[in-house]
Amino acid sequence: MQGLRSVTPLRRVLQPHQIASSSGTRFWDGRRHASLNPIDWFRQQINSAPRQKKSEKEIDAAKQKQAEQGNLGVFDTVAPEGEAARKDNSMIVKNKSDHHKYSTANFKISHRKLNKLGRQISGKPIDSAILQMTFSEKRASNRIKSMLVVAKSHAILKGIDASKMIVAESWVTKGPRQQKRLEIKGRARHGIRVHPDSRMSVVLKEGKTRQELLEKERARKLGRIRSSGLVREDKPLRNPPSQWAW
Repeated sequence: MQGLRSVTPLRRVLQPHQIASSSGTRFWDGRRHASLNPIDWFRQQINSAPRQKKSEKEIDAAKQKQAEQGNLGVFDTVAPEGEAARKDNSMIVKNKSDHHKYSTANFKISHRKLNKLGRQISGKPIDSAILQMTFSEKRASNRIKSMLVVAKSHAILKGIDASKMIVAESWVTKGPRQQKRLEIKGRARHGIRVHPDSRMSVVLKEGKTRQELLEKERARKLGRIRSSGLVREDKPLRNPPSQWAW
């Protein structure tokens, strides 16, 4: 065992007393011999010499010994031999779907106001729709943004490609039970005030990406460009007049 000192066992010496030799007193001649200087030991510990690399057999034997003693670390757990590595199949999509429908819960908002947000995100890529709701000043935009984010994650689990995902459809429906309150007016009159609630539903599908839409728009604009009035010389003459026209 390494240490600052290695102490030799005490040596027992029996010597007669100089004055009373018959007393039989025992004396212990304990001498400690420092076989290792503390300064030299400390110098060896901080020495920058390259450490001897152990072989794989020695490392495996040490790990096996620690495993038997129960001192093996959490990250050094040795799997039993012969046990095949199990493949995680939890994220494999068995039946790929072509669309995903999702909707918000009923909340207090007019269906007319909510329908404006629905028209804003309809037909856009899912990332563009989320970006629109992120910077929208409407009060319901945060709820719609959260709904789009959750719908996107669910659609990915169904096997829909996130790079081609678009908001194919969006519509708004009224809630089943709208609160009606009595509105008191002057001159013994009253009315019924309706507190509306509504919800938004979306359908996510695979469509054209943003780059494909830009290329399609560019091709459409290039197709609208016509010639600058050049006269075609290879056009045949039909029913030419017998004389000059002037």
